Amino acid sequence: MAAYSVALDSPVLSLLDLALPLARRLDPEDAHRLAVRALAALPFPRAGRDDPRLAVSAFGLSFPNPVGLAAGFDKNAEVPDAALRIGFGFVEVGTVTPRPQAGNPRPRVFRLPADEGVVNRLGFNNEGAEAARTRLGARGGITGIVGVNVGANRDSKDRIADYAKGIEMLAPYASYLTINVSSPNTPGLRALQAGAVLDDLLARAIEARDRVAASKPMLLKIAPDLSLAELDEVVDVAKKRGIDGLIVSNTTVSRSRDLRDPNAREEGGLSGKPLFALSTWLLSETYQRADGAFPLVGVGGIDSADAAWRKIRAGASLLQLYTGLTYKGFSLVRTIKDGLLARLTRGGFPSLADAVGGDVKKR
Repeated sequence: MAAYSVALDSPVLSLLDLALPLARRLDPEDAHRLAVRALAALPFPRAGRDDPRLAVSAFGLSFPNPVGLAAGFDKNAEVPDAALRIGFGFVEVGTVTPRPQAGNPRPRVFRLPADEGVVNRLGFNNEGAEAARTRLGARGGITGIVGVNVGANRDSKDRIADYAKGIEMLAPYASYLTINVSSPNTPGLRALQAGAVLDDLLARAIEARDRVAASKPMLLKIAPDLSLAELDEVVDVAKKRGIDGLIVSNTTVSRSRDLRDPNAREEGGLSGKPLFALSTWLLSETYQRADGAFPLVGVGGIDSADAAWRKIRAGASLLQLYTGLTYKGFSLVRTIKDGLLARLTRGGFPSLADAVGGDVKKR
């Protein structure tokens, strides 16, 4: 039997994880910037080959494993290939807006150590589509799945036009595209998830995509705070327009009474462990409504192999994580992949696809 490496075994990766306690003493945004610079500078070898049982086919793409780096970590497409070398199955860069944008005033990122969460109100801070296009274009023939998450500028008079422009600029350099209408940190953005407005947005986005890269999959990232009636509407529009998949979900503006950290009172989107239950419930509800029309990407509170497995059993074909890295380090990627393989073996599943949605009760 062939031997497979499910993730990178590297002294460099171990060094990054050892630096975590020191990074937590820094301002969260400064620590994040330092992590991006470290990934850009350190000599990571190529990740080992994943066990074929972890392979996923979705959106017409072949993923070596289901564990992806969520948008928000690499906003400006600076380190997608370094992240792939760590062992991620895919990377999503962005959110990228057509024009550079400073975002909201600092401080705007707050750790919740007592709850293993993060609150952010960044506001789509990024260097703009031209900078991202230049970096993605410089990748040349490097392999690996790199998606691009696109958004609208805060001061735009026509936000739908912003999505179309971003797609036209970036689609040729992306493995897939994600339309982000679910960030809570741009006033009024979430209103684009509603009915006729969403229908118009998706129609114009698809037209823009078809003009430059017709074969590129297009995904929609939704908020965890949708009501079930709103979710019905979103899924119906996504099916009608032929969207290739949904990412469930973005951060939440809700706050549980169980949160202990004082930073939970900060305004913004909450991610990490406190988001897990809500986002997983919405994932299950979305899986029922999608009824096989498109695959789902599960995001929100994935910080262990158990959390990843529960997302898969709730209907996720692919996974994304970010906040979990803040508390568990980059070795979390390996931990999750090892744990998923162990669960596939125990359950007698030939592949990950055979486990997707297994805990969802059919309506």
